[in-house]
Amino acid sequence: MTQTHSTISDRKSKHLSFKERSQIELLKEQGHSNRANARILKRAPQTIHNEIKRGTIKQIRQQKQNGKVYKWYYSKYVAEVGQKKYEHQRQNCGRKPLWSYSSDFIDWADQRMLDDKWSPDVVVNRAKEVLDIDHRLIPCTTTLYYWIDCQIMKTRNIDLLEKLRRNTKARVPKTRPHKKVLGTSIDERPEEINERNTFGHWEIDTVIGKKGKDEPVLLTLAERFSRFEVILKIKNKTAQAVEVALRKLQGLVGDHLSLLFKSMTADNGLEFATLSQAVAEQIAVYFAHPYASWERGTSENQHGFIRRFLPKETSMKDITEADCRRIRQWMNNYPRKILDDETPYEVFVRCLHKERRSQTLVPA
Repeated sequence: MTQTHSTISDRKSKHLSFKERSQIELLKEQGHSNRANARILKRAPQTIHNEIKRGTIKQIRQQKQNGKVYKWYYSKYVAEVGQKKYEHQRQNCGRKPLWSYSSDFIDWADQRMLDDKWSPDVVVNRAKEVLDIDHRLIPCTTTLYYWIDCQIMKTRNIDLLEKLRRNTKARVPKTRPHKKVLGTSIDERPEEINERNTFGHWEIDTVIGKKGKDEPVLLTLAERFSRFEVILKIKNKTAQAVEVALRKLQGLVGDHLSLLFKSMTADNGLEFATLSQAVAEQIAVYFAHPYASWERGTSENQHGFIRRFLPKETSMKDITEADCRRIRQWMNNYPRKILDDETPYEVFVRCLHKERRSQTLVPA
């Protein structure tokens, strides 16, 4: 059977294989022309021409004659050279990945996630506001997580505490003994507070470190509308310690008390047994149902942020006021998706100014 009548299937639009390149090298050594090679391999003549051009190298020969050494250069097609150049070109062909153009974003994002402990979602949304780069170079949240998984970023999954602590197990309700509500039930709380439509309504709670009668705890107050956080260290988890801290706080607030504090919602812990007596008369106090932490969702979420700095079983004895201030400042300057990527501090200040303006408009 001649090559003209070959039954080999047509290889149009397919890349040359190393086997075919080896055949080209052999056929060239036998003196076949490029067109003859194309006919034998059932390839387009231009394909063979391009391949030979790609894989041809210059070599040197030398010959000694009559005491002299003669050197000359000649060209030769080498299959291995053609294959290596092909593989190199394949690596560089096609569209480059987004991250290869986004070095400014990557450096900024790593700093935010590693130093400031921002989540990828916050990083992406905030980048669009503060970075002076083309927004097309900023990935979506899913892509940023993918870059972290692929180790394109300096940030690793272990640095993303939110991702590591998420738990998808279904919550099974536990049967608890009946516990009396300390005061006005959360069921009587106005709907405008429940819907977070107004400013000045707080959730109060405690964060416990090491368990112990004389162990200090943190008293936390979270404003429901802005997510603004106040953190106070108290000497122990008692009603007396809570009362002392709240009276001191109200003294610091002074004339702004009625603007800032309109209601407080607490759990049924004994440390809040005298809460109604500890706060000013104009501040309404509500108590959540026993064992219903989801009714104080703001506090629960805020405590997740605090635990980034103070894991469970951390003794609060060594925690200073400066530590509390540093954690509070970080939380209040952390952009929140639920606040349209504003920070709690920004929302809190805006709401406070609005409250002041509305008060001045009220006739005496």
